[in-house]
Amino acid sequence: MTEQTGGRRVVANIALSLDGHYAAPDDPIDMSWVVPYAVTDVARDHLTSLWEPATTGVMGRVNAEGFLGFWPTVIGMEGADPRDVGFAKWLVDVDKVVFSSSLDEAPWQRTTIAGGPTADVVSDLKAGEGGDIFVLSSASVIKPLLAADLVDRLSMIVAPVFLGGGPRLFDDGLPAGQWRLASQAAGDLGELSLVYDRVR
Repeated sequence: MTEQTGGRRVVANIALSLDGHYAAPDDPIDMSWVVPYAVTDVARDHLTSLWEPATTGVMGRVNAEGFLGFWPTVIGMEGADPRDVGFAKWLVDVDKVVFSSSLDEAPWQRTTIAGGPTADVVSDLKAGEGGDIFVLSSASVIKPLLAADLVDRLSMIVAPVFLGGGPRLFDDGLPAGQWRLASQAAGDLGELSLVYDRVR
């Protein structure tokens, strides 16, 4: 068995709690539980390693509204970490695909709205030219890609907190398969950066 060769990689990134949830049970949009761990050197270096080789960003609508509402404001912000500024500029400039059943047209530049089946849209992207296809923290996109065995690199920041409930990323019934640890790092607050490559 070998790592994937040829074609574009689909790289999925998400933050998980230690008890395996990507959102709290009472407020799925509230990400305050992960914020202290998302601004560490480990987390910033983790994110930088993911966006730098990517030429397409993929998100669900809710994440797109959050990411594209906040990150452009970091550009030019006094005292901003250069890694944050770099990500913000990449996010503004990169070609983006946003999955939505409610948007007819994109309010953001360089953005295509996709309404079709997630796996079909991403398979078409994989078949095209370019660098990595980076799925930014959108479980609504990552879950069907995992189910279709289309994720080539799975990256996670694991925060040392229990949420006690809420949605999980890994559902029963996913295709069986092996993953190889590509990188790991531990931060001073107990957060872990984990990157796995799909062995095919």
